[in-house]
Amino acid sequence: MLGRFITFEGGEGSGKSTQARLLAAQLSRVGISTEITREPGGSPFAEALRAVILDPNMPQHSALSEALLFYSARADHLDNTVRPALNAGQWVICDRFIDSTRVYQGEAGGLPGEIIDVLNHMVVSPTFPDLTFILDIPAELGLGRAHSRRVDKVNPDTEADAYEKRDLAFHWKLREAFREIAAQEPERCVLIDATQEPDAVFAAVWRAVEARLLAPAR
Repeated sequence: MLGRFITFEGGEGSGKSTQARLLAAQLSRVGISTEITREPGGSPFAEALRAVILDPNMPQHSALSEALLFYSARADHLDNTVRPALNAGQWVICDRFIDSTRVYQGEAGGLPGEIIDVLNHMVVSPTFPDLTFILDIPAELGLGRAHSRRVDKVNPDTEADAYEKRDLAFHWKLREAFREIAAQEPERCVLIDATQEPDAVFAAVWRAVEARLLAPAR
């Protein structure tokens, strides 16, 4: 029996990684084996590309060039991490996936949606998420959280990555694009207010998992 594929999406500092970890822990408590992963990254080759993609000193480049890097990483991630886990019956929880490409390189970067559709058909199909959580947060608050997360680490001089460094208008465009995806695909996506405390956010996440993925199996 195939596992389930759950993704977390949202702007910078929205709490995706935290919620992914909380969900993996809760699923484990109810007896469901999980694989937690991320994009870009999630496999050795994809992690090497992650370092390139997020390099704050990356030279200027087109949205298409950027998307092709993401899909190169995604192809390897799917082949070596996501699909083997799903085929083994595990649930896969991924911090970012195809919606981030549609938002960052598409809506905010200007890459036509038709190109992203073709890349999804070539690389992703048929491994699309069963459920996607879009964590919604005002851009200023999310960027503030992302900054706090960096300076709280051992090295307080950690530089913002290539995306965090972009201007506020870019990040507001991201937020609106994520909200639009949630409105267009309510059968797959759940929009959650990420300004709440992490426990409150997770309560909403778990209610949706129970209703959409666990209840039908009971």
